[in-house]
Amino acid sequence: MTDTSNDLPRSPISAAALRSTVEIKVVTQYLAAQSSPASSQYAFAYTVHITNNGNQSVQLIARRWLIVDDNDEVQEVAGEGVIGQKPHIAPGQSFHYTSGAILQTPFGTMRGDYEMITQSGERFLADIPPFLLSLPDSVH
Repeated sequence: MTDTSNDLPRSPISAAALRSTVEIKVVTQYLAAQSSPASSQYAFAYTVHITNNGNQSVQLIARRWLIVDDNDEVQEVAGEGVIGQKPHIAPGQSFHYTSGAILQTPFGTMRGDYEMITQSGERFLADIPPFLLSLPDSVH
């Protein structure tokens, strides 16, 4: 087998470099008023802050989430944009939004990625680091 990877066209910016220009932070909150522990429904809100630390505008065009509860039940959620938007984020600017998830257990994790595109048309995935969904003051 011949390695032809050196024959492939190179993009001017590597995917890894593009990923590192987008910073993603998440803050979570348990929603007691929307939860029903007796029915195994635990509601959580999460606020995502996306900052463009690069030198060109980017647009968030799709999302993919993996949500895992304490029973190792996995939900995959994928779709276009976030909260009905496909935001453009200029260099040095941020975009934030709040959404929610319902678990059947009081603990879980979420992680995923956003598909982004630069103003020059290069697509890349920005990793969403894993974060915990849990009841306040709980040790797990």
